[in-house]
Amino acid sequence: MLRVLIVGAGLTGSLCACLLRRALQNRVHIQVWDKSRGTGGRMSTTRFSDCVGADVGAQYITSTEFYRKKHHSLYEELISAQVLEPMTCSVEGLQQKENAQNFISPEGTSHIVKHFLQQSEAELQLERHVTSVSRRGASWEVEFTGGQSESFDVVVLTMPVPQILQLQGDFSHLLSEQQVALLSQVQYSSRFALVLFFSKDQGLDLDFGLKYVSNNDCIRYISVEHQKRNNNSGLGPCLVVHTSVSFGSKYLDSDLLQVQTLILDQLHKLLPQLPQPISIKTHKWRFSQVQTAVPDCPGHMTVLNQPLLLLGGDAFTHSNFDGCAESALSMLRTLTQSLH
Repeated sequence: MLRVLIVGAGLTGSLCACLLRRALQNRVHIQVWDKSRGTGGRMSTTRFSDCVGADVGAQYITSTEFYRKKHHSLYEELISAQVLEPMTCSVEGLQQKENAQNFISPEGTSHIVKHFLQQSEAELQLERHVTSVSRRGASWEVEFTGGQSESFDVVVLTMPVPQILQLQGDFSHLLSEQQVALLSQVQYSSRFALVLFFSKDQGLDLDFGLKYVSNNDCIRYISVEHQKRNNNSGLGPCLVVHTSVSFGSKYLDSDLLQVQTLILDQLHKLLPQLPQPISIKTHKWRFSQVQTAVPDCPGHMTVLNQPLLLLGGDAFTHSNFDGCAESALSMLRTLTQSLH
């Protein structure tokens, strides 16, 4: 049985694992590693007590008519499993393309990733920060924090490109000069996400569910999570704030508490009627969205064919649900051709 390692428990990694399982059934043993304490990657949902879960990364999925047809089976699967549903909440300040449709995940966007991971039957290992990838004959030795390592027949890396380029071992020597040049062109935006949780008896008297802010240097987007999902479960409400790209870049390496104070000051100017939250969380997205992807890329990059080592993710397509799906499908074609 072939041992396959997928590094990154985000959307691309989880979907790739799911599709590979369906294609090769019990001929592969799949492991998925992630350096975080939870799955989801940039489709992350955080919770506090008995409050509505908050999407701190991807907020909703916007699909064009082209991709709804191209990825029809994926959308139908997620809708059938009640992991995805059309969003009924209007988005204030959004200029949307014609025939585009918005979808939300009723329990939070992380459940999209969890669905694919469950379908993959992969062995999941969290808090495994990969530090080194080295070739050992016909296999790969992958080392993680603490100096421990495991051996695999195939390795798929779906982390952000700057993290890939930092890997030690003989990985960097396997990349051609052209591949390094292409990978070095990838650029990401950076943002902060602020989450405010409120108790059940605190009503958020706001006249919108989602709102893009155009006249503030700090805040770009505000979501009232239970209204976004049309959730009347009686759980305590919560508010999610995403900062602008310029703010994220300016304060990227600042103290997180200082950043939280700056965002709160601006938020109270925009929404002075907000009650006092019972909990506040601030998250830094160093790699928020891909601004410049690998040019002229089919959805992934093959570093070596024997043994197989692939690079994938939205940096090789475009930064949204369909971009991640394109990358996963692209890698699946190479994986199945090679492993068959």
